[in-house]
Amino acid sequence: MTYDIALIPGDGIGPTVVDAALPLLDDVAATHGFDIDTTRYDWGTERYLEEGAMMPDDGLDALADHDAILLGAVGHPDVPDHVTLNGLLLPIRKGFDQSICKRPAVLFDGVDSPLKGYSGGDIDILVFRENTEGEYADIGGREHVGFENEVAVQSAVYTRRSTERIVRAAFEAATERDGHLTNVTKSNAQAHGMVFWDDIVDEVSEEYPGVEVERLLVDAASMDMVRRPDEFDVVVCSNLFGDILTDVGAIVTGSMGLAPSANIDPGHDHPSMFEPVHGSAFDIMGEGVANPLATVLSGSLMFDTLGEADAAAALWDAVAAQLADESAPRTPDLGGDSTTDAVAADLADRL
Repeated sequence: MTYDIALIPGDGIGPTVVDAALPLLDDVAATHGFDIDTTRYDWGTERYLEEGAMMPDDGLDALADHDAILLGAVGHPDVPDHVTLNGLLLPIRKGFDQSICKRPAVLFDGVDSPLKGYSGGDIDILVFRENTEGEYADIGGREHVGFENEVAVQSAVYTRRSTERIVRAAFEAATERDGHLTNVTKSNAQAHGMVFWDDIVDEVSEEYPGVEVERLLVDAASMDMVRRPDEFDVVVCSNLFGDILTDVGAIVTGSMGLAPSANIDPGHDHPSMFEPVHGSAFDIMGEGVANPLATVLSGSLMFDTLGEADAAAALWDAVAAQLADESAPRTPDLGGDSTTDAVAADLADRL
């Protein structure tokens, strides 16, 4: 079996972490009886600065026949973030109906949390974020620009189809984990979209009587993810809230450099996309010290989604073993002074 993977290394440290992770993915695939072929697409802000677009007009057509997409990072200090995000990442998520964003936040053995009293295994959160609409629907506009009566309108959109899909996926995961689901909204202030969301959670919950449902407003959830992160199991939330809470989850579990992400088309009609959460980190670009582990863990999520569970587990377990080993190399975000290549080489030995 050969899987056809599209590589979009992207911006900043993106090419560094993708290049470090790719040989590890190749090795694990070969060990587990399958192959990966890759096609590299050098799309991103360098292309935008040269040609005025993050990717070509037929970019989605080029990606459509791949089995999956591995993305490094998007973002550049010389280009506004709304340009980079709406020029590459969001069109892929929306165009390929990648409505389920799955982001684990795990405190691994050997990693220090900034929160006192927590050690490896104490925090294990799986966030399900609706990924194609909500607050990121990009519906709205500006009028009377430059005048004192200038107005900007930004509308959030919640459809039953996408909301029910993300909620159901979260309930399914909760049944396989600890049976606890936290529904995060802001329905006290957003009485239409968020109450609609709560109603769908209530409807779907009737199909999963074994799952305990906790309801939190996003401000309380943000506080509690710091105050009592060990009590969270599965979290389900909208696009914006998921974006924010998964950054909180990454930090309380040790580093943004350990946070993977999966953007999944639940209908399996299009390729799903996998990416580290950390972004382009131009402040360390070219220094060779970017943490590749979030990309490796994203590769694990990719293999799992493709149905290669053993290969996925091998990657995840190798990362866990490395982090648990006090003598293993670590990049500066984890308190070490090792390079990207040194961390990748150590992982290769463990695999």
